[in-house]
Amino acid sequence: MAELHTGIGRQRGARPWPRRIATLSVHTSPLHQPGTGDAGGMNVYILEVARRLAEAGVEVEIFTRATSGDLPPLVEMAPGVHVRHITAGPLAGLTKEELPGQLCAFTAGVLRAEAARPPGHYDLIHSHYWLSGQVGWLAKERWGVPLVHTAHTLAKVKNAQLAAGDRPEPKARVIGEEQVVAEADRLVANTEVEARDLLHRYAAAPARVAVVEPGVDLGRFRPAAGDRHAATLAARRRLGLPAEGYVVAFVGRIQPLKAPDVLIRAAAALRERDPLLADELTVVIVGGPSGSGLDRPTALIELAGSLGIADRLRFLPPCTGDDLPAVYRAADLVAVPSHNESFGLVALEAQACGTPVLAAAVGGLVTAVRDQVSGVLIDGHDPVDWARALARLLPDRVGRATLGRGAERHARNFSWDRTVSHLLNVYGETIAEQRGRLAAQLASDPALSCSW
Repeated sequence: MAELHTGIGRQRGARPWPRRIATLSVHTSPLHQPGTGDAGGMNVYILEVARRLAEAGVEVEIFTRATSGDLPPLVEMAPGVHVRHITAGPLAGLTKEELPGQLCAFTAGVLRAEAARPPGHYDLIHSHYWLSGQVGWLAKERWGVPLVHTAHTLAKVKNAQLAAGDRPEPKARVIGEEQVVAEADRLVANTEVEARDLLHRYAAAPARVAVVEPGVDLGRFRPAAGDRHAATLAARRRLGLPAEGYVVAFVGRIQPLKAPDVLIRAAAALRERDPLLADELTVVIVGGPSGSGLDRPTALIELAGSLGIADRLRFLPPCTGDDLPAVYRAADLVAVPSHNESFGLVALEAQACGTPVLAAAVGGLVTAVRDQVSGVLIDGHDPVDWARALARLLPDRVGRATLGRGAERHARNFSWDRTVSHLLNVYGETIAEQRGRLAAQLASDPALSCSW
């Protein structure tokens, strides 16, 4: 096949590519708005990868749990990409923690959908998150195809870096992840850090772990054309933000794991350190409550009030369309203070727009952000340390401009086309290995061929 406009080409004589992939995403759909409920970077990952796989000639069917009666059982998300809604439990009212009880029903729906197809319809399964991995483990045995799994987050890592007051992941999830790690034919890690966690915390076989970094939509997330200052003012007008002063933005699900409270406490610490600078600062929180953040959806408002900085805080709902790039362009800095991130797509999106990132030096953020080149990495979550960084970076317009140029250059190293090209290599290797094992089994015992 000649190279397509996506920049992904199939080489003749190379490893086999799958014709059709079953993508499993039990607890959240790529049709959901990131920043709400359980929708976040994983949704973006599945959506962007599926589109580009389809453009490269690989059909993708995404299985997800039905959570609304407004959508039909099968939705064409893009040419070559379909989302199939599986009924498993009530359409509404189930939390992610309650979903293990519906895995049997979900698996049955997936197997029924495949049974209606000709034999051998799917060449490969790619599951996302441990719930989907459990379904993929059973489906791969039934269909006789390999399972590729991406964890996105790991319970043992999250529990080791738990935010104060947050709930630890249950033992059932830890066991479930260990089972999926043992059974998957290939484990795709977002970074070398995640790969090491799989090896050392989950005893994954090194030969079955592949690192494939996520990407960013460089067509959507890019610096605005023309004068940077004028573009910043235009973005602020669009979002109803103050034209003057400094803007530091947090984008993501509002929950303890993402640590937006660290940014609010840092703004309060900045007021003690430099009251005049703090009075010029607006902290923008973009997103909605999620996970354990639903226990106290007004916690951030209450925190800002108790710290006396409620007047410096602005909340925006999760952004769609061009509003999200506008948030990044409106900000002088984007803060990603998470206690753990498997990668940190927000950091990459902001940098692609030419905005430096202030991030915690955890997980995939040490890959997504190049310290002192595209942003600044901070060890730990002490608000005083974050306030010190804000006090240094905000008044330094020349330094921020230099970081902004470095951020744009750094982001260009990541693209979804690059991600999909590497995934196709992983898929091809996995399929070839399975075929090789089958051929070896048939050669050693010809009687097995009667069963195939």
